[in-house]
Amino acid sequence: MSDGSMTIDAAVVPARAARRSLPAHGSRRTYAAYALVAPAAALMLVMLLGPLAGVIALSFTDYQLGAPHFSWIGLANYQDLFADKVFWTALRNTLTYVVIVVPGAVIAGLAIALLIQSGTSLRSLYRTIYFLPVMATLIAMAVVWEFMLHPQFGLVNGLLRNAGLPAFAWLQDRSTALYALCTIGIWQAVGFNMVLFLAGLVSIPKQLYEAAEIDGASSGWARFRLVTWPMLGPVTTFVVVISGIRSFQVFDTVHVLTKGGPSKSTEVLIHTMYTEGFEFFRSGYAAAITVVFLVFVLALTLIKSRLADRGVHYT
Repeated sequence: MSDGSMTIDAAVVPARAARRSLPAHGSRRTYAAYALVAPAAALMLVMLLGPLAGVIALSFTDYQLGAPHFSWIGLANYQDLFADKVFWTALRNTLTYVVIVVPGAVIAGLAIALLIQSGTSLRSLYRTIYFLPVMATLIAMAVVWEFMLHPQFGLVNGLLRNAGLPAFAWLQDRSTALYALCTIGIWQAVGFNMVLFLAGLVSIPKQLYEAAEIDGASSGWARFRLVTWPMLGPVTTFVVVISGIRSFQVFDTVHVLTKGGPSKSTEVLIHTMYTEGFEFFRSGYAAAITVVFLVFVLALTLIKSRLADRGVHYT
């Protein structure tokens, strides 16, 4: 009996010693993890959070670019901003751009992805062709679009005249300028959305289509409605949010093609921010516009996070 007790004690003592050594070992691992994360955290603080805090602080001042001094003026910039008709025009134009471009780019990207995925040949060629606008420099493409939409010798108006239809001054008319920019935005975003949807389509198990066909879903529309669309839930959420954020950031085409005109009909938030900060040198006021813009982007990101938590996930 005593031999058994000695054996049990001999087994318990090392186990207790091992348990006592675990906290020290865990602390070393924790310190190592913090040390590995520290460079990335410092870089984020310097490159992201620091400038963001600086912009927020700048929005409460009357600082002008190049001025040696500035004063704290509280919410005066925001009061001027919300009383400024140009700001509300820019916000309305930005929201209109987002409402048109996001659904158009998402639907077109999904349609092209489905067509490419259903094909049997030249898939790589089609993917490359549709992805070219994403790789091209948008400013250079904006110049090309400027020539295509020219009221006298543009390709678009030439095709309309050949079809017996009236031509338009697409970028010089208040009624068409913003919609022309929306068309360019959809054209530029379709390729990126197509690639994301293709990745989602490839991830859908083939067994689901076979099971749906056995259950009576023989048509392509039925398989899309019952299998493809539900399984693309996470991808669709991501594409919609990313497209919305990219649409809020529209600037290049506006700056190159219209400068916000005619009569502010294409003025958008980023272009207003650029004009106030680098043409009128009202850096504090431009910072206030930046904060408002960041609020919209943050709201979209939070919506995406909430929807992703309730979305469909692949198994």
